[in-house]
Amino acid sequence: MFTRRRRDQRPPGEAPGSGGRPRRRLRTLLVCLVIAVAGLLALGAGGVWWATNHYGDQVERIPHALPDGPRPPKPDDPEGKNNHGTTFLLAGLDSRSAKPTTGGNAVADLWKAGAQRSDTLMLVHLGPGERTSYTVSIPRDSWVPIPGHGSAKINAAFSWGGPRLLVETVEQLTRVRVDHFAVIDWHGFRSLTDAVGGVPITVPADSYDPEQKRHFTAGTHTMNGEEALSYVRQRHGLPGGELDRIKRQQQFLRALIGEIRDDVSITNPLKIDRVLDAITGTVSVDDQLSNGDLRDLVLGLRHLDSADAYFTTAPIVRSDFIDRQYVLILDRAGLRSLCHGIETGNPPGTRK
Repeated sequence: MFTRRRRDQRPPGEAPGSGGRPRRRLRTLLVCLVIAVAGLLALGAGGVWWATNHYGDQVERIPHALPDGPRPPKPDDPEGKNNHGTTFLLAGLDSRSAKPTTGGNAVADLWKAGAQRSDTLMLVHLGPGERTSYTVSIPRDSWVPIPGHGSAKINAAFSWGGPRLLVETVEQLTRVRVDHFAVIDWHGFRSLTDAVGGVPITVPADSYDPEQKRHFTAGTHTMNGEEALSYVRQRHGLPGGELDRIKRQQQFLRALIGEIRDDVSITNPLKIDRVLDAITGTVSVDDQLSNGDLRDLVLGLRHLDSADAYFTTAPIVRSDFIDRQYVLILDRAGLRSLCHGIETGNPPGTRK
């Protein structure tokens, strides 16, 4: 039976003024702290849930972007703990459209047969826990087999069959399973660059692009969207042509990731919101990437440092002219060995 002690009643042996009230105050304070912490945890969980759905629902999903037929197997993982990470295929799209075609801001079709070609193509593997990343750039002039179409430049795959045929082509070429696909067009590229306030890029040497009629001056410059787009598209007037262009794309991607990571790590909610809105407004992903997957990806990438990001390019045997067009002949066996090593955690020949 519960009894209530009178206000002036003390436990046996407790003298007046011996500290009963301070103990009760301490106990009350501890209870209040526990309640406050529980409330903050609930608020945090609610905030993560709200952000996951608010921003995740804004990401444009691409239906049927991944192939349905036979696909390369994932590395053996008996425990089913995704010990080998996740592989993304990232594409930069040159749609020649005056209107956005990717992301939540899209007002034109992402793909129409023969109307668009992929321009930038990167196979990105995130290691377990998203603490390392390996990026393999595949030149757009690579001469490869395209399922159902014979051999052609790899950027024709998107033109002929959209995301699904592009993913199928890359999987057949590398023998690596693509878990997810993401694409951004040049409109989105400019918008995302401007949303982070520009990106600092160090231009190694003066150059002139006769096609764009644009000069680039050696030194470090914070480039806005238009300037950055011109920079990563230049190949004319560069000693290495297409390969130098790929180096610029990798350089820009590293710098952009650094800017985004810094912005989402600060305590300025308005800036974070602007950056996340820009990302969701400009990037489209496959419909198998859920809001929860996006949340886990963002939370995991907080730990990814630029020192743990590695970049390389598909090994090339030679350049050639086929059907009166400039092409690059890849070392397919070397590319498959490289990608297999990356996928299984033993990457050969990658560089930071």
